[in-house]
Formats: sequence, structure tokens, C-alpha cells
Amino acid sequence: MVSEQSWTDARVVWQYHQMHHDLRPCSVAIGLGSHDMGVADTTVDLYRRGLAPLIVFTGATSRTTEERMPRGEAVHYRERALELGVPESAVLVEPRARNTGENIRFSREVLEQAGAAISSVLLVSKPYEERRAYATARKLWSEVEIVSASTPLTFEEYVESIGDANLVIDMLVGALQRLLVYPKQGFMETQVVPPEVAEAYERLVREGFTSRLIPEWQP
Repeated sequence: MVSEQSWTDARVVWQYHQMHHDLRPCSVAIGLGSHDMGVADTTVDLYRRGLAPLIVFTGATSRTTEERMPRGEAVHYRERALELGVPESAVLVEPRARNTGENIRFSREVLEQAGAAISSVLLVSKPYEERRAYATARKLWSEVEIVSASTPLTFEEYVESIGDANLVIDMLVGALQRLLVYPKQGFMETQVVPPEVAEAYERLVREGFTSRLIPEWQP
């Protein structure tokens, strides 16, 4: 059972991970591959709403997706988009990336090869990965405007969709650890972590929500 304090702390971290950007038209929508097909659906919805004329789906496979998405996350996302009526000409695929940095670098290469002029990017991720994706893109592609987006879900709705509260909290904690340590490794732009978010994170770590932490950087 998740304690009331841990629920409260998880909501604080959840809110911090989301950038709360106002969505606006961009040159391209980039859907970051993962286990969550909702990223593909949300990217398609943004395309349909006229917020981007072009889509790039990026991602190979990982331990969590190799069975469900054997052809690769980006390929499965593209197939989903075509099922939903997006024309083939509007969808590019980047099938090699295995982490967020590669998602950004390789998507940029694909767009350059396609001759697409890019001044702004609608970056679509899982809700709790918005800030990490944003910070990574700002580091690696600083000359374009980055607008973060994800499926509009509350923390409770996302937990229900996954069906495992402990796993979701573990993922929130792991994502925040990376925001704390990756800038020092040169992987992303530094993000200010408010004291109340840092305190919530530390309490969750003490409560044992640690399965997604990188051990050598565990507090």
C-alpha cells in the first residue's frame, strides 16, 4: 500500500515533471518512443488540430518494449498514426534511438536529410518525461523553440491506466534523479528543482521507491 504522504509527494513530483506549456503551432511534432502508445495517439491528435504539419516518431526497442513492439517503437507508432488516418507523407521514422539524447539528435538528422526547415518543435512524451525531454532538447538543439506536450492526464488517471501505483512512483523518482544528475554529465540543460519537490523526492526514496534509480547516483 502507498501511504497518504507518498501519494502527496508523488503528486508534487508529477506536477513538476510537466512543463505546463501553452500549445501552439510548431514546425514539427516529435513523438518520443516508449512503452506508452498514448504518445503516438497524442501526437496524431496534435497533428489533426493543425499544431504541426509533420510528425517524426523516434525510438528503437528496449527491455520494456521488445515484446510489445518488436519492429521498434517508432515503427509501431507510425503504424498507429497511419491507422488513425495520418497520410504517409506526413510521418517520418527514426528507428535507432535508445535514449532521450539519441531521440533528439537522430530526429534532427532525419529532418535535415528530409530538407525540413525547423524553427520550433512540439515535443511529445509521457507525462512524467516532459521536463526531462525538454531539458535534453534544450541542451542538444538550443537554436529551436521547444514546446512540451503529453497526454492530458491527472496523476490518478495515469496510475489507473498503468495499473501499478508503485511502478509509476518509481518512474517519477527515477526521472527526477536524472534531472538532478544528468546536467553534470552534459546530457541536459539544468532545471531548477524547488525545495518542496526535492523534499518530496527524498521522502519517496526513503520510502523505497528506488527501482528506477541509477544506483551509483542514489541519494
